[in-house]
Amino acid sequence: MLVLGFMSGTSLDGVDAAMVETDGERIHAFGPAYLAPFTDAERATIERGTADALAWNGFGDAPPSFEGVAAAVLDAHLRAAERVIAAAERRPDLIGFHGQTVLHRPERQLSVQLGDVQALADALHTPVVGQMRQDDLAAGGQGAPLVPAYHAALADRLGLAGPVAFLNLGGVANLTFIGADGGLVAFDTGPANGLIDQVVQAHGAGRYDDGGRFAAAGRVEVTVLAELISHDYFRAQGAKSLDRYDFPLDWTMACSLEDAAATLTAFTADSVALAASSLPAVPKLWGCHNPVLLQALRDRLGVCETADALGLRSDFIEAEAMAFLAVRSQRGLPLTYPGTTGVAAPLSGGTLWRPRISSAEDGDQSNTGTLQFRDYVVI
Repeated sequence: MLVLGFMSGTSLDGVDAAMVETDGERIHAFGPAYLAPFTDAERATIERGTADALAWNGFGDAPPSFEGVAAAVLDAHLRAAERVIAAAERRPDLIGFHGQTVLHRPERQLSVQLGDVQALADALHTPVVGQMRQDDLAAGGQGAPLVPAYHAALADRLGLAGPVAFLNLGGVANLTFIGADGGLVAFDTGPANGLIDQVVQAHGAGRYDDGGRFAAAGRVEVTVLAELISHDYFRAQGAKSLDRYDFPLDWTMACSLEDAAATLTAFTADSVALAASSLPAVPKLWGCHNPVLLQALRDRLGVCETADALGLRSDFIEAEAMAFLAVRSQRGLPLTYPGTTGVAAPLSGGTLWRPRISSAEDGDQSNTGTLQFRDYVVI
């Protein structure tokens, strides 16, 4: 099938869209890809909705701002789809949709991704698979990370024998370990670009630490770093996942932007190294765009390569994964596993929205819910 996948991560840079040809087990070809940046108005709407989600925390009625977030997310998805479909010169057979994460509370079986899935299916005249985390959460899993099955398919396509690890550095960092026997272990290792982005934005210095220049000019606050890495999360074993807002940043007000960026970069690298030490075997680990963070990882881990250096499209791996998982969902193949989310047994998931024919032509209005609740900038 030719499948279109979407990802809108918590970095709020925009919507990644990518096509792949796949049967849900192997990747047969890569199609066009495109990033549709959020407009300033869309980003502001999503930021307000995220702040409301953190205050709401899943108790009581959902904030009214969620409806505006869903509309903004839809608009950006349609812009991305227009470019990719035009480049492919054909419509996809299926679409995989993730939505915009505004809250992740797996201990309460709650993970909120916003987006108007039905409107997307209607506008693109194509079936859409969404809500891919919900079955896993309902079955006692973490609902994250979702992408290890796709990482395994990438390793197979590249002819990489395990042990190998994919490291994704988005709002939070997550790692997929593929053993020599093909077994999967995955979990969120800790924070990544999300915290650094927040500090840069709070200082009015842009949206992110471009090229790691702020971190390179700063000095690590050793006492703060020790306190950060002592967080209970890093002592937990097995499947685990994070919200990008789970770590406080109040301490950054007492230091410069450069020192805060340097400390958070070291925090990310230390948490990845700590996670790597708990893996069943020593993997080959891959890095990221930020050269300062990549060097910090190399200092702690040894061999690191970027996904681009291996011929992959690092910026679009998650969007490709949503396309891949959509096909697996329709075939009833597992999306999550005991070693990736802690679910008891391999589990499929996802909900299918079919495009509605207008009521004048057909009275079938199945899956008419408008607001559907259901992240990784990749390596």
